[in-house]
Amino acid sequence: MKAVTWQGKRNVSVENVPDPTIQEPTDAIVRITSTAICGSDLHLYEVLGPYMAKGDILGHEPMGIVEEVGSAVTKLKVGDRVVIPFNISCGHCYMCTRGLQSQCETTQVHEQGSGAALLGFSALYGSVPGGQAEYLRVPFADYGPVKVGSDLPDERYLYLSDILPTAWQGVQYADVPKDGVLTVYGLGPVGQFAARIGRYLGHRVIGVEPVPERREMAARHGIETIDFSEETAEELRSMTGGRGPDAIVDAVGMEAHGSPVGAFAQNAVGILPDKLAQKVMETGGSDRMTVLHSAIDAVRRGGTLSLSGVYGGAASPMPLLTMFDKQIQFRMGQCNVRRWTDELLPIVEEASDPLGVTDLMTHEVSIDEAPAAYKNFQKKTDGAIKVVLKPQGVSA
Repeated sequence: MKAVTWQGKRNVSVENVPDPTIQEPTDAIVRITSTAICGSDLHLYEVLGPYMAKGDILGHEPMGIVEEVGSAVTKLKVGDRVVIPFNISCGHCYMCTRGLQSQCETTQVHEQGSGAALLGFSALYGSVPGGQAEYLRVPFADYGPVKVGSDLPDERYLYLSDILPTAWQGVQYADVPKDGVLTVYGLGPVGQFAARIGRYLGHRVIGVEPVPERREMAARHGIETIDFSEETAEELRSMTGGRGPDAIVDAVGMEAHGSPVGAFAQNAVGILPDKLAQKVMETGGSDRMTVLHSAIDAVRRGGTLSLSGVYGGAASPMPLLTMFDKQIQFRMGQCNVRRWTDELLPIVEEASDPLGVTDLMTHEVSIDEAPAAYKNFQKKTDGAIKVVLKPQGVSA
């Protein structure tokens, strides 16, 4: 089969690799019809290379048709149409039964001290082959896959794999008061959905984003938008009665622009031998903290910061004195996808499309075009906001 593989920093290629097979009786094989490039894939493309091996299959936002099931699978059958969450979770352990599927005790990657294994996401999370491929092996197939209908197009459902529940969790964790103001830093795919979810839940939402095309997309959904600058925190206070937003979702993370120190650290890590680079990332500061520090400055006293963007450096400097003095609450963590999908599925199926899931994809390309698509997405060129790959070919 064809699959998108990691070959080095800023280097992916489409290769022919062996088809996946049933390895456990709880597995299923899914023929992938759509699979997206996520902002987290860019971390592997750029920053987290030390945890990758040449030939690793990328991708953790897939959906498709069940082709084969293991002998112990009872809830799926061949021909079912499914969305595959990026968490690999069992559904019955202590963590899963408490809605913390990203901490699944059955699949935790103990040798890395990490939470649940993830599809297509490096040695940090189990080195499990990902979904940017023609076929995918899905563990714990009776729990993870979300069965969906056959009438609506893939783009109605695809984002249930990751970015839509990630955004939903981010807003839930933000705990916006009923009459409160939510600010979303970063209007990439997760930020777009977080902003729209805030509006859907009845909040005033302000999006902060330096890329004009992303601000324009958010504005179509009733989001107030401003550019990002050194004056962003003061601008947000001026828009909110001098206090600042009640809650902020940081949907940017380690890829933030505007931090030369963080950029230097990330580039330096990229040229070290893998084992040494891993140690630097685990014990040093390698994140671009500009956005997070701006959010800490901007949020009102007693407000909440919800981190959906991924940060990777253990020693990244935090203004703890300010955080304590302002009595800021922090919520964060890898999304617990299956905690939210039952709640979100009816919303994405509504005829009115209240979250605008059909207004996110900017590029739909064949899997053979993945290398160029990664480059465009990472450089934010050609208006790339959300790229969807079609392993079985793009419809005419």
